[in-house]
Amino acid sequence: MARRYDPGRRTRIIDAALRVIAADGIAGLSHRTVAAEADVPLGSTTYHFGSLDELLVAALRRCNENFVRELRGSEALAGSVGSAGLAEELTRLLDRWFAGERGAIELEYELYLAALRRPVLRPVAAEWTEEAVELLSRHTDPETARALVALMDGVCLQVLLAGGTFDAAYTREMLARIMDGGA
Repeated sequence: MARRYDPGRRTRIIDAALRVIAADGIAGLSHRTVAAEADVPLGSTTYHFGSLDELLVAALRRCNENFVRELRGSEALAGSVGSAGLAEELTRLLDRWFAGERGAIELEYELYLAALRRPVLRPVAAEWTEEAVELLSRHTDPETARALVALMDGVCLQVLLAGGTFDAAYTREMLARIMDGGA
């Protein structure tokens, strides 16, 4: 039997894995559940991803790309912004992120935090941090950029774990304080 050419299959499998994780968490992820969700033969998932860890790496990398794309797509961050402008733009991006589908944010952080127990995910989790730091370092020094990323991560985790709402004014003020050296 001839193989069917399907250049988008790998991408569909990753998308299906993200839907499975969003619905059932990482514990619900298996080659079988992903194959069913992607409507592909089970052998396709194991062909493209020899292990679930490989599939999780691809899924986390996809999530990383989504937020970094938002940072890169920001017209304000593409230009020259001062401390207040940078704090305002980062707050606007987070506010827009939280205004969207909360399940998407929860999915991204579930994958991000899975690196605590799955060492194979740690370099991929670090990629997001490094890329965000690199983008923000165009507007501030690398140490301050790293602190800004850490604050944004902390704010997101607090909102997600406490079930609260995103406080834009507080976030803007804390981002500005970091950039102003804590003053």
